[in-house]
Amino acid sequence: MMSRADSESPYAGNILIEGLGPILTRQEAYRALIYLPTPPQNAADIPHHLRLHHLLSLRDLHIPSGESARVQQTVDLMTRQGYRYRDPTQAKTWGHVGGEHGAHKTARAPAMAALVVGHSGTGKTESILRALNCYPTQVITHASFPRLVGEHHQMVSLSVDVPASGRSADLAANLMTAWDIAMDKAGLGPSMRFATNLARERRDGQRMLDEWRQVALSHFLGILHLDEVQNFFKLATLKRRRSKLDEGAELSIVEDQCLRWILTLLNTWEIPVILSGTPDGVGALTKRMSTIQRIVGGGYHHLSPFKSPDHPDFKDLFFRQLLRYQYVKHPVSDPDALRHLVIELTAGVPRLIVALWFAAHRVALERTDDSLRLEDFQKAASRYLAPVQTAVIALRSGDPTKMMRFEDLMPFDDGFWATLWSAS
Repeated sequence: MMSRADSESPYAGNILIEGLGPILTRQEAYRALIYLPTPPQNAADIPHHLRLHHLLSLRDLHIPSGESARVQQTVDLMTRQGYRYRDPTQAKTWGHVGGEHGAHKTARAPAMAALVVGHSGTGKTESILRALNCYPTQVITHASFPRLVGEHHQMVSLSVDVPASGRSADLAANLMTAWDIAMDKAGLGPSMRFATNLARERRDGQRMLDEWRQVALSHFLGILHLDEVQNFFKLATLKRRRSKLDEGAELSIVEDQCLRWILTLLNTWEIPVILSGTPDGVGALTKRMSTIQRIVGGGYHHLSPFKSPDHPDFKDLFFRQLLRYQYVKHPVSDPDALRHLVIELTAGVPRLIVALWFAAHRVALERTDDSLRLEDFQKAASRYLAPVQTAVIALRSGDPTKMMRFEDLMPFDDGFWATLWSAS
């Protein structure tokens, strides 16, 4: 019997969407996204040299913020909407897969795209990957499939880094390698689909991108995630960035072929794309209205560091859970003071907070009193996190002159897009 949820779904009957599972409520999304490692049991009974090994499980900690939950919703909206236009029971879908550009005679919107931006360590990539992992599987195997004989494999999602070179041939190689790895992990045997292309010494980037795209279309890729989009651009020298402070930092595109291909993927081939990167690259990407209006049509999300020690996302969610992971007999005596100190020493960057927490335990466990103190965090910051302290000071200051020294801290004005997509 069809459930009420199924009968009310705008996607009923589309086999590409059936394998994605139900559409999650906000509460269900939180439960699917969160991950809490097992906290210490009788930590005082664990030898000092083993405690740090237990504590490293904290690196897997993920406590979604409200913005992370909105990222999940954006990913799901884009994926399902993309499949709505590619129902394999429709003849026009196969005409489109076969490259017949006139296959769709009725008016239809292009594929959706979304943008996630944040400083390094704020959790943008993790938020997207965990959103993609809310689906039961990355590759769905259909025992039978419309217009095909035998089983067929549907690729729900694929996530790749934009290569450091920013060039089309290297991007295509990353896409091909990730595709083969995903098929292999799905238990379909070692995939050699792109082995010939990857073995060539001289690579034609555009041809490789087009070949990958054709495979992605035929296997009904649901959504493509391109991370580190700042790699599409070259950064000006520090001297030039300083001289252009009032006008904004300048980045030049490495190879515009890549961006043109992404827009074609959206406009012509209707594969949804979610892009993520640091403010420098995203700032360059948003300079042209014709580009930005296409890549934020599905959503825009800015994952920022925790703003203050009293912000609810930090105080009531992140820090409250973090306090459970104290691998000492005598925990910190003043949690409120520690909460303020942690923000001061890390500028509220989640990855640095976890690194500081671990480093403070290293300092504490060098003593014999089995306690964790505020000064352990101060020593840990100056000893183990010393290389990032200048960046932390710059980020805390909010001073563009100081932030300009670090290419991925360069600020840009995203007020309009943040406002447009923050409410839900």
